[in-house]
Amino acid sequence: MTRDGERLIELVNELGSRVTHVLSDMVPPAAQVHLLNAQRELITALMLIYEHRVANPTGRSRRATATPRRAASRRRRPSRAGKIPIE
Repeated sequence: MTRDGERLIELVNELGSRVTHVLSDMVPPAAQVHLLNAQRELITALMLIYEHRVANPTGRSRRATATPRRAASRRRRPSRAGKIPIE
């Protein structure tokens, strides 16, 4: 992991601990557990996005570079079946 990534982790952890400290007096314990789980998921998502951006600096995903042939093949898919009669 790069030094920028490590600093980002430290910053997010510090911010999370400060918010947790402020909210601990106002939020019930069960809700605190829920918020901590949500915080953990958010940090994980942010780190995955960051690592993806570092690994792919152009910012282009594979979907953005799809060929016109592939896009045309999507248009040729058969349409969905019509309504099914119900007796």
